[in-house]
Amino acid sequence: MADNCDEHADLTSRLASDFDASAAKKLGQLARTSSALKEYEQAQSAFGELQSLLSSSDEELRQLAEDDVEPSRERIEIAVKDLKASLIPDHPFAHLPCLIEIRPGAGGDEAAIFAGDLLRMYQAYCARNDLRTTLMKYETADGIGTSSSSTTAHVQEAVLEVDSPGAYGVLRCEAGVHRVQRVPATESKGRTHTSAASVLVLPSIPAEGSQEMGESSFDDPNSDYYVRPADVKTDFMRAQGAGGQHVNTTDSACRLTHIPTGMVVAIQDSRSQPKNREKAWSLLRARIAQMRREEREAEIVSLRRGAGAGKVGRENKVRTYNWSQQRVSDHRSGFDLRNLDDVMEGGEALDRVMDSVRTWMSEQEVLGLVAEDEEKSRSGKPS
Repeated sequence: MADNCDEHADLTSRLASDFDASAAKKLGQLARTSSALKEYEQAQSAFGELQSLLSSSDEELRQLAEDDVEPSRERIEIAVKDLKASLIPDHPFAHLPCLIEIRPGAGGDEAAIFAGDLLRMYQAYCARNDLRTTLMKYETADGIGTSSSSTTAHVQEAVLEVDSPGAYGVLRCEAGVHRVQRVPATESKGRTHTSAASVLVLPSIPAEGSQEMGESSFDDPNSDYYVRPADVKTDFMRAQGAGGQHVNTTDSACRLTHIPTGMVVAIQDSRSQPKNREKAWSLLRARIAQMRREEREAEIVSLRRGAGAGKVGRENKVRTYNWSQQRVSDHRSGFDLRNLDDVMEGGEALDRVMDSVRTWMSEQEVLGLVAEDEEKSRSGKPS
């Protein structure tokens, strides 16, 4: 931490005489740690002064000191928490908008209905938190849809775009398999069924040259967002399912196939072929960027597992919603809450669940950083 403060002072001095973009970016990263460290030192110093006053012969001073002991301890705890958080590098996609992909898993029709429940939950959460949303893709068992208001629609795939800066940092904790335990409406014997739906949170890649893109570029092969056009096969076809005469009689649907990975993206929501193609490219870039980020994290993930942590991805069960007990259990943070209705309405109860996961994720990231530093020390690599 002392090294961070020294580096912060050095960068500040350099920028005073000559502006440098990379130095300015690094300075911003260090400023948070420097500020948190100062607050921690001040809190410790104030607590030390209280300790000396507690042994004072002046009874009035001792009483005043005793009244301030608990608030002083709380200040130190908050300072420690903030200092730990400041040492964790920001996720490279945290500042971006995001895409939430929802698909039914095991459980047949009930899983498809639950996928729709999750979509409405996230739409309500975003509305309550002033996060702008657009339903980018919505397909049901009956074909293409434009509305998620039905509580019985069998959702096959939904993509919700949360078009607010920082949405990825807020919602990335939701990725994984969500499991539901309840009695389906079609169950005549009242038996509880278990179904599941997968949630994938992707960074939404803004248009080239926008402020959110920062230094990254669609044309830079070293960028997470770069996709070589020659690696992508484009097909146009007629849309399938309901949608009206125009949708079904023109080649408006677009399917992109990323040949190196076999990744396929198909969009047919719009009547406009160019709009469907634009949406498909946006979704493909988001998936490729997420895949590359996960590949780079693979080595750190294995180190975290050695420290008792593991990767939570799309294939992993992360949360259970139990209707009969009105209970929501997150399997990462270990947080249980018996207010399922408010969770499904995107209310403050969902905030509490998500906050517990973000805290858990921060703890795992700290463990990962420690494990990574230990591995570098053993191998003789510079930190």
